[in-house]
Amino acid sequence: MAGIDFGAEDWHPTVDLPEFYDVLDLSGSTENVRMSDFSIGKYDEIRNIYTTELFAGGRTLHIGLDIGGPVGTPVMSVADGTVAFSGYNAAEGDYGHTVIVHHTIQEQNLWILYGHLSAASTANCIAGNPVSKGEVIAWLGDEDENGGWPPHLHFQLSLLEPHTHNLPGVVHPNDRERALRDFPDPRLVLGPLY
Repeated sequence: MAGIDFGAEDWHPTVDLPEFYDVLDLSGSTENVRMSDFSIGKYDEIRNIYTTELFAGGRTLHIGLDIGGPVGTPVMSVADGTVAFSGYNAAEGDYGHTVIVHHTIQEQNLWILYGHLSAASTANCIAGNPVSKGEVIAWLGDEDENGGWPPHLHFQLSLLEPHTHNLPGVVHPNDRERALRDFPDPRLVLGPLY
């Protein structure tokens, strides 16, 4: 079976970004990371910032793309689809509220996880509900509802069918080859953000 030709699709932005935003390097110390209102955290980056029990066992490879923005920033669906799951991941350092949308692209399945959302986001996204390309489906959540992180969207593609409102957004570096195959680079959909 051939893969999805991501470049053949007309994707909608998931967050309206300003012309200028920071591209973060989270591979080292975050002590001097400069953040403007909007920022991008990279895909396929080893991050040593994961210190909670959730990441025990050396899970440091980030396999989504982070879009930082103010609390309440609208998050839009990149294509027509159906809500597959929504829910709350309560562990410290986890996603908090998430929505996973299922898309059929070129007759193939693609799931997209939107994580670190507001509680209102999951309240409005019911499994089975259709979503339209460009429709606001969620909003960035505050630290007290998004897993304890500065406000941002974790955007992750998955070629594997999830069975709940969760996907592994950080994996062990030894699992890199499989993870990059199963969870492709979000820039295939979002464009060259860095």
